[in-house]
Amino acid sequence: MNADRGVEKTREPLDVAKLNAAVAVPGSPWRRVEVVQDTGSTNADLLARARDGEDVAGAVLVAEHQTAGRGRNGRTWSAVPGAQISMSVGVPLGDLPTAAWGWLPLATGLAVVAAVAEVTGVAVGLKWPNDVLSTPDGRKLAGILAEVASPAPVVVIGIGLNVSLRADELPHPAATSLALLGAQVPDRAELIIALLRELQRRVGQLTAARGAGDALLADYVAHSLTISQRVRATLPGGREVVGRAVSIDDQGRLRIDTGPETVLVSAGDVVHLRPADEPG
Repeated sequence: MNADRGVEKTREPLDVAKLNAAVAVPGSPWRRVEVVQDTGSTNADLLARARDGEDVAGAVLVAEHQTAGRGRNGRTWSAVPGAQISMSVGVPLGDLPTAAWGWLPLATGLAVVAAVAEVTGVAVGLKWPNDVLSTPDGRKLAGILAEVASPAPVVVIGIGLNVSLRADELPHPAATSLALLGAQVPDRAELIIALLRELQRRVGQLTAARGAGDALLADYVAHSLTISQRVRATLPGGREVVGRAVSIDDQGRLRIDTGPETVLVSAGDVVHLRPADEPG
């Protein structure tokens, strides 16, 4: 099989029956998996359904082709059909305190890291708040966006993971894919199943501890590419906070020690976060 044919094989349509048989099982928070051929944004779709009165808690929506995926700060991109995982899930919040909701995208990042390692053996890390990066070169493999649905108490989490993209298909020079990292690229369904299993486990940890307990925090710090580094956080209006990233608080905010003081920044406040010695 030549390389191009290998890529084509990984881009075959997802097996919806396989996904539901593995995911929508007794004891799972995921009630159903739906796969659509084309959509603008899976996050926007689930949020719209929630506004229309549909119960999206436990829903999993996957798009073979997402044409207007959304990231933080209104960034958008168009996916390559079948080359990525473009997925949104409705996370039921149960008894999770509102103050702990900020940890959901961080816990999702941990789920992506664990699923990628389990299925492909590729080691990746987390750049606060919601980017999954390759550890050799810091290129972006996956992004996460969490949004609160209304009126139901559900957080919709979108995950975009680059699977079989070639170099000429990357959305940005700073991006990468599992294929480009040398992974034997699996059936995307295997990654989705592992990812949802890992996400279930970490949401369970958050709920049981009513926030980020010691185990989840230690797991995050172990995979963080941000903690202990000197960083430059650019805030709205051009204000900058420069210092050493020292920890994450119980709301998922980053603590930056500037020397004179320790500043807390939340994901919603940060326009850019980069190494302190990297030019803007």
